[in-house]
Amino acid sequence: MKDLFDTAGVRTTYGSAVFSDHVPTASAEAVVRLETAGWVDVGKANLHEFAYGVTSQNRHYGVVPNPVAPGRTAGGSSGGSAAALAAGLADGALGTDTGGSIRIPAACCGVTGFKPTYGLVPTGGVFPLAPSFDHAGPLARDVGGCVELMRALVLGLEVPAVGPLGDIAVGVAWADRCRPLVRQRVLEAAALFARADPVEFPKGDGTSPLFMREIADVHRELYEESAELYGDNIQPKIERCLAVSEGEAEAAAELRESLRLEADRALGDLRLLVAPTLAFVAPPADIDEIGERASFVQFTYVFDAIGWPALAVPAGPAEDGLPASVQIVGRPGDDAFVLGVGLSLEAALGR
Repeated sequence: MKDLFDTAGVRTTYGSAVFSDHVPTASAEAVVRLETAGWVDVGKANLHEFAYGVTSQNRHYGVVPNPVAPGRTAGGSSGGSAAALAAGLADGALGTDTGGSIRIPAACCGVTGFKPTYGLVPTGGVFPLAPSFDHAGPLARDVGGCVELMRALVLGLEVPAVGPLGDIAVGVAWADRCRPLVRQRVLEAAALFARADPVEFPKGDGTSPLFMREIADVHRELYEESAELYGDNIQPKIERCLAVSEGEAEAAAELRESLRLEADRALGDLRLLVAPTLAFVAPPADIDEIGERASFVQFTYVFDAIGWPALAVPAGPAEDGLPASVQIVGRPGDDAFVLGVGLSLEAALGR
């Protein structure tokens, strides 16, 4: 369990020194659902402090290592969840995704991560980052593992057996913005479908003031009381969030409504979008997270902003022999179909 999920009787720090001695009396609803289905919590996974970062460089509990690429970042903020899977320490993991925090570490560690439709998996008992962007979801070593976790998290979820990918038309976005071998892996995955139409899909520009204002509202009093306990790699981000005005957030909220319509129009009569998860393979572990954050979330954030389900699947080796990752994205409520297509794509890629 990402250490953002409350676990009854087990220390839950949210990756922060502020909550270093925090022991909840009740577990998060997602935790309860997994345990009810027979899953056993084998440990709490480290993360980027308060889930506000893409590298899991945690100033209090250490930098999450990448088992498949020593010396490279495990990604974040659910870095410990992905790393535990890659190291064989667990069969499944829970993460959260507000700007890409399930899919980015899945890409860096060569595992699979699923961000469901907004609200499908409950976030009660999970410390918030930006509530209207926050998603909870599973990570596993393969798509089948994510399916099993989702069946426990969403009762009644039935993942269909999807026929040949050669019967499905998809849109493709952003491959041209990737490093050469990552681009090649994404285009090879798209070529497995009947048709892969280039799509000018929006990236969520202009909506970040709403995201930041929500973070400010979560941390306003806590930061005022305990600023000295925040890590130096999230302090500047929190302070920038606190400077966002209500008017800026309201304008961004209006843009988000337009973004949802623009995204739907961009996909047109196609049911799925294929896109890279990251433009590059896992960078060095000591990368400047604040300086490079935008490059990590450029293909992931928009789906948090509009709430669409997105599945990150390993797509084969790219630069330096490290894994590339491809996203399969559907419209809200198409989670089961996205997972079904993911199973078929995984098989077609020979994983």
